[in-house]
Amino acid sequence: HLEKSAVLQEARIFNETPINPRRCLHILTKILYLLNQGEHFGTTEATEAFFAMTRLFQSNDQTLRRMCYLTIKEMATISEDVIIVTSSLTKDMTGKEDVYRGPAIRALCRITDGTMLQAIERYMKQAIVDKVSGVSSSALVSSLHMMKISHDVVKRWVNEAQEAASSDNIMVQLYVHCIGLLWNTHRVTICQGVVRFWYPSNALCILLGHAPLFDFIESCLRNKHEMVIYEAASAIIHLPNCTARELAPAVSVLQLFCSSPKPALRYAAVRTLNKVAMKHPSAVTACNLDLENLITDSNRSIATLAITTLLKTGSESSVDRLMKQISSFVSEISDEFKVVVVQAISALCQKYPRKHSVMMTFLSNMLRDDGGFEYKRAIVDCIISIVEENPEGKEAGLAHLCEFIEDCEHTVLATKILHLLGKEGPRTPVPSKYIRFIFNRVVLENEAVRAAAVSALAKFGAQNENLLPSILVLLQRCMMDTDDEVRDRATFYLNVLQQRQMALNATYIFNGLTVSVPGMEKALHQYTLEPSEKPFDMKSIPLAMAPVFEQKAATKPEKFAPSRQDIFQEQLAAIPEFMDLGPLFKSSEPVQLTEAETEYFVRCVKHVFTNHIVFQFDCTNTLNDQLLEKVTVQMEPSESHEVLCCLPAPSLAYNQPGICYTLVRLPDDDSTAGTNPQEGGERSKNASQLELLTVGANLWFFSKMKYGSFPK
Repeated sequence: HLEKSAVLQEARIFNETPINPRRCLHILTKILYLLNQGEHFGTTEATEAFFAMTRLFQSNDQTLRRMCYLTIKEMATISEDVIIVTSSLTKDMTGKEDVYRGPAIRALCRITDGTMLQAIERYMKQAIVDKVSGVSSSALVSSLHMMKISHDVVKRWVNEAQEAASSDNIMVQLYVHCIGLLWNTHRVTICQGVVRFWYPSNALCILLGHAPLFDFIESCLRNKHEMVIYEAASAIIHLPNCTARELAPAVSVLQLFCSSPKPALRYAAVRTLNKVAMKHPSAVTACNLDLENLITDSNRSIATLAITTLLKTGSESSVDRLMKQISSFVSEISDEFKVVVVQAISALCQKYPRKHSVMMTFLSNMLRDDGGFEYKRAIVDCIISIVEENPEGKEAGLAHLCEFIEDCEHTVLATKILHLLGKEGPRTPVPSKYIRFIFNRVVLENEAVRAAAVSALAKFGAQNENLLPSILVLLQRCMMDTDDEVRDRATFYLNVLQQRQMALNATYIFNGLTVSVPGMEKALHQYTLEPSEKPFDMKSIPLAMAPVFEQKAATKPEKFAPSRQDIFQEQLAAIPEFMDLGPLFKSSEPVQLTEAETEYFVRCVKHVFTNHIVFQFDCTNTLNDQLLEKVTVQMEPSESHEVLCCLPAPSLAYNQPGICYTLVRLPDDDSTAGTNPQEGGERSKNASQLELLTVGANLWFFSKMKYGSFPK
């Protein structure tokens, strides 16, 4: 371990005469080590050490001199008056010692600013066309860095750079640096140079990254150098908005590389084809035979990429065979490639949902194997997506996840699975079988997992009346937990469930937070920045707006509509008054009943059953000085319709949404269809005239708000 103060104390030896190169070299090494380790040097102490180091230019030791150049480059940004060494560096730059000239140029350009650049411009031009390749290369690299400081000055060096590029120098790096400088200063020159000169392969690879040269890139597919061919194919594949016709020659070249005897080429080819298969699977179908031959490759990385590519391009009939082949070697590859396999399986599940049972079995076996967090998370995410999107695979997926959390060491994954169990478990045919797995987490796991388990238990009790007594007993046990969060959740859920009110369960257990999560995060952060004696007010957080979900439904109606219907079915079936209504036929889109600027915001969703209609009124109180209790929406139906019951919202606090329901029985034969009822609602504030469309009848209901009390 080096102490900065001790090293700076040793640096005083730089002032001694005669100079001891060996000792000075050792001290400079220590200084560079400290700088690269992130040690902070103050401006004063760095400047003192820098000035002492400049005395070492009196020594002619080559190793010491080059170490001085490195130190100048590292200390240029933390020391003051570094331009004091400009004359020494300029002398070395124009001297006869070639071993000094290149490093001196790099160090000089590091300490030069825009005002000093013109003073050394003549020397830089001479260095660019120097016959010594190391000097010319150093000048070109330094020029690339100087462009960030003074582009206009460096742009005048194009002729020298072009002269260096057209020389007979065999140093490949020199051509690369020339083309790099020319591309940033004079692209027309580069395009002309491509026609006139046949640059070495490294230089060509620089040009391949630019889409406007597509014809040139395509011609490079016929180059004699494999590196150039691959870079050309890779450049074509990564072009934005590339068509199938443009991809075809690149895919053909990569297909040839798949049978190359060189493992590096095979790996590069199959890795690139894997990327193509993500966006253009049909373009890679022609390579399926070559990819199947790579499944037995001795390099497991190549075999893994080959089989994941086939999973993206293969047909449904080939899934079983591919899964068996993966099982034969998946234990031999690293976690990084296992994640790639899982991601490919996840994409395959979405493509062929009927094959979920085969893939679920494979994923469950992988879940039992040893692996890191990222690997396990990828598997869990894949199983969760199968559970949410395939009702047939729900119970099997939940069973595998329950088995996994029995021996799960990752808190994030355990809480995620518990949340899924609380969401999907109550809707399964036998929800009671999941209670044991959840309560085991309360007994055996850490605080975060125990809290998530308590929330999951509450959801089972809220949605299954026959399980409620057992859930209440378990929650009472959780109230004795050592962690505050677990006790608070258990106490809260116990009190809510004991009320046995479905509206309360829906508000505080089913739906969760109705506020905007980003808005809450911002408000909490602001609250911590400005300490206040007042408690944090949730009313200051904006609500999560429903139109966001409606927009999603418009973009993906086939995926969102069923899940929305399931949610309504679940919520209504959990209310005792609605349990015997039968299956839910249809739920309408939300209809806004009040204007946005009114003091009460109300919107209605109509749930149509065989003989009944349930009106769900989502109400929001926008008055910050009133708390409404027992809020209902009173409806005045026509003579042929009967309002059976109204379920009030227990309370309606400021800016907090509440839900109330009205159950209406439909007539067996509506003889008054098409007639309007008598005008009503003039004696109280109308929320809206709500139009209900059913088969064979148009019914109008006038709805008005009714409040139980207005406590202060």
